[in-house]
Amino acid sequence: MENSIYKVIKGAALTSLSAFVCILNPLSAAQGAKDAKVEVANSNWQEFHSVGGKCKMRFPKSPDHLSEKMRLPEEGFDLKYDAYISAIDQKTVFMLLIAQYPEFVDESYARMSLEGFLNGILTHNPNNQLIFADLSLVEGHEALDFFIRTGGVYFKGRALMVKNSLYLMAMECEVQNYDENNYNTFVNSFKLNK
Repeated sequence: MENSIYKVIKGAALTSLSAFVCILNPLSAAQGAKDAKVEVANSNWQEFHSVGGKCKMRFPKSPDHLSEKMRLPEEGFDLKYDAYISAIDQKTVFMLLIAQYPEFVDESYARMSLEGFLNGILTHNPNNQLIFADLSLVEGHEALDFFIRTGGVYFKGRALMVKNSLYLMAMECEVQNYDENNYNTFVNSFKLNK
């Protein structure tokens, strides 16, 4: 059973990663299987440190890690990204994606990158419905909070750009499993290492 959970999480993450990488270019502007819900108290969440991503945040359990380097020939550079994925159950997945651009891409591209990210997600699937999107500041960096519904699935998250790294924190779940407290515990636990 644990193996099937991992496959579902990995499949959902890879789908999200594929959409994320395909649509997120600052230079050019899942569903889980049915199973019983497992309750997780927020106080039991585990703090995780991403050394390469220079940040920390809390996950429901220790996250799985995927890493990829993708060649973007049209842009003339490689995009390296790391994804950290953890689930409360097969219907609620939390992920932190960290995309590292070349040094010449920096925070001056932040707003364009964040708007391009949101527009890309919305146009990637015609069934995506934007519930809300707001710009905010997180630790002094411009961030985009967003909430999207696709059929019976919510995708809610926050994206921010720090120097040449883009951070995406998101929760994907079935509509009936949405829990604002779990989402807030996850997103608000994000801290950049100083």
